[in-house]
Amino acid sequence: MPQISETELRHEIVRVGKLMHQFEFVDGASGNLSARLGPDRILATPSGLAKGFLSPDQLIVVDSDGKLVPPTPPGLKPTSELLMHLEAYRQRPDVNGVIHAHPITSVALSIVGVPLTDCIIPESVLLFGAIPTTPYANPSSAENQQAISELVKTHDAILLAYHGSLTVGPTVWDAYLKLESLEHTAKIIAQARMLGEVKPLPPEQVQKLIETRQQWGLARATDADEFCRYCGVPHPSGRHVDDETLIKAIAAEIQSLISNSPISTL
Repeated sequence: MPQISETELRHEIVRVGKLMHQFEFVDGASGNLSARLGPDRILATPSGLAKGFLSPDQLIVVDSDGKLVPPTPPGLKPTSELLMHLEAYRQRPDVNGVIHAHPITSVALSIVGVPLTDCIIPESVLLFGAIPTTPYANPSSAENQQAISELVKTHDAILLAYHGSLTVGPTVWDAYLKLESLEHTAKIIAQARMLGEVKPLPPEQVQKLIETRQQWGLARATDADEFCRYCGVPHPSGRHVDDETLIKAIAAEIQSLISNSPISTL
């Protein structure tokens, strides 16, 4: 837990809410932020208030089950997206800040089926590894909570298909910076696709980024599988076979079977 008072956390959440509104990561009363106050207390933005115009005394405190902890400002209730926040805290003891937003370009890419898992932007590879996109689930639903449950264990940024994003970090500020980086990555990829063919980084260059990621202490348990699957980096175990190699092997086997078949001698 970061050594920061509740008063300081309240002001930090308000400051981040203003930035989210300023840079159009949210609109109207959408989006939500939270910070871990202790083992069983979460400070969060309430339902129905615009994030760019919050005051510190409008934030609410809930327990680990999402129940309000008094005293509560009159007329305020928890956000309907609180389930996602609670799940992130349950799965990640190292997380003390969670942000759910609606970044325009990131969401647009999810709508047209463009993934953010490919290794294209070096800084994104270093910071995030792969950025997964969940299957669509209705906002505020238990399915939405389930959609991020496994992914948040090993990812600090997740796209919610057709909906928004979830970013987490050791502080609310860190979660916000990851939101900025997520949307910046999405904007570059969207613009690149308009200009021509998007060419991912070569596997050997990705391997160097992986090594830097490990040196910086950012590596995750799923990195080897994901960099192998999405970026063509050979798996350390050697068990992965890329599509081209697999196709060649199958073709060779078929040719061998045909050559040895009695029919081929007719």
